[in-house]
Order: sequence, then structure tokens, then C-alpha cells
Amino acid sequence: MAGWRDNPWTRFVARRAVRLLVSLAVLVSSAFALIHLIPGDPVRAALGVTAPADLVAARRAQLGLDRPLYEQFWAYVSGLFRGDLGVSSATGLPVADVIGQRLPDTLALAGAAFVVILLVAVPLGVAMAVLTRGGRRRGAELAFTGATGVLVAVPEFLLAVGLVFAFAVTWPVLPVAGNAGAAAYLLPVAALAVAPAAALARVIRVEGLAVLGQDYVRTARAKRLPARLIYLRHALPNMLTAGLTIAGMMLTGMIAGTVLVETIFAWPGLGTAFVDAITQKDYSLAQGIVLVYGAAVLLVNFLVDLVLSKADPRSTIREG
Repeated sequence: MAGWRDNPWTRFVARRAVRLLVSLAVLVSSAFALIHLIPGDPVRAALGVTAPADLVAARRAQLGLDRPLYEQFWAYVSGLFRGDLGVSSATGLPVADVIGQRLPDTLALAGAAFVVILLVAVPLGVAMAVLTRGGRRRGAELAFTGATGVLVAVPEFLLAVGLVFAFAVTWPVLPVAGNAGAAAYLLPVAALAVAPAAALARVIRVEGLAVLGQDYVRTARAKRLPARLIYLRHALPNMLTAGLTIAGMMLTGMIAGTVLVETIFAWPGLGTAFVDAITQKDYSLAQGIVLVYGAAVLLVNFLVDLVLSKADPRSTIREG
């Protein structure tokens, strides 16, 4: 029993797991409270203002909305352990079914954007660190920092609107709505990936410059080791430690950022379902989607912590 307590990495994982569970509990409570503080009657909104009062009352009783708030909360929490997220007041469908239909499209969009970010940012950041180390190629450095600085400053929704205008109005060569075919991914993925890729490339370049200035890299060069061996085996793993942290944070932000991008490009994912749920005062569906987004962010942060603890074991020791 004492064995796992003596292992720093096991203690680190246990602490992170406890934090994850506490955060999930806070998330469930906050989502329930915030959604129920929104003014308006979701049943009346779903059935219409002309619906008979007895029909509205029956629907409220069916959904459990006529019960005290604490009873609704207990029913909701107990339902979560059974995989029951409630019933949509607008469509009458189980919330879990609606989320199950929409979630794959959101994951596909966020996953594609994340892969593009890594494929662009890592080689670009490493290449610029190698090219500009020691103050070399000042012009390339200024061009890189200037261009990436501008791209980082452009909000994703503004870039999405610009892409729609460019490729739906000016040059109608790419689809700007739906997810039919590979071409439909190009514009929403670009809207999600451009700013994070530029930001991550800047971080990797700065980390790369610091790593390339270390004594062990200079020693490797003095031994005339092949450049491929110096950069890939010795320098690259240390360059990417901070980059992985930033990339994990970007992924969590990207998950939430899909809401706006999906709405602009009419992508059939959780983002458009969430906007529709808020518009229709569909509390159950909005609450379920908030939980999915929040749980995804917490889980990604947890996994990033585990990956970084393996990549840099010193972090587990520093936390005791």
C-alpha cells in the first residue's frame, strides 16, 4: 500500500484525478444553476405563446420542471450516473441522443484543426529557431514575428466571416456551409487553426532559441555530430515541452471556439445545437452541451498534465 505513495508520478496522477473529480462536480452544479437562472419558460417557448395552459402544465410535469429546484438537481445528478441527460423540451428527444448525433462532427472539426496546427506550427517554429539562432537572418525574424503577430490578433469569428465573404461572395470556389465532403472542412478548419498555429510557432521558436543556446547543444556541434542528430534527438524534445503545454491549452480553447465557427459555417455539430438550444430556451439540451464542453476541457487538461509529467519528470518532483 505504501508503494504507490512512494512513487512521485503515482502521487501526481492521484492529485490530478482528485482535482478532475472536484472540477467535474463544480461544473455540474454551475451548469445546472446558470441554465436555470436564465429567465423565461422553456416549455412555453417550445409550445408557443398560444398553447393551452393545461398542455403547458402537463409538459412541465412530464419534464419535472414543476418540482422544487433541489429535487430537479438531485434527479439531474442521479440521471447523470445512468447516462441520462434529460429530455429536450423543444424536440422531445433524449438529450444524450442529440449530443451523440452532433458530437462526432464537432470532434472531427476540432481534431482536424488541431492536427493542422501541429503540422504547421512545429516545423515552422523549429525551422525559424534554427535559421535565426544567434541573431542570424534578422530580416526573416522580423517577417516571421510580424506576420504571426498579425495572425494571432485576428479573432477566429472575424477570420471565419472574412473567409465566407471571400469564398462565397467574391470567389465562390469552396463550400461555406455544411460538412459534405473534404472540401467543406477547409474553411472552418482554417478559421480555427490560423491564429493558434501562429501563436504556437512563436512559442516553439522562442523555446528553440533557448535550447539551441544550451551547453549540451554546443558540445554536440563541437563533436561534429550530424545536424539531423543534434536537432531531432537532442534539441527537439526539449523545444516541445513548453509547446505541448500551450498546444493543450489551445485545444481546450478550440473546443469552445467551435461554437462560433460552427454557427458561421452552419456546421452540424454541438456548437449550432447549443445556439439553437439557447434561442429556444431548451434548458435540458443547453445544459447537456455545456457539460460536454466543460468535461472535454477538463479531461484534455488532465491528459496534457499526464503527458507533460512523462515528458518532464521533474515537474512531478517539484510538486512533491
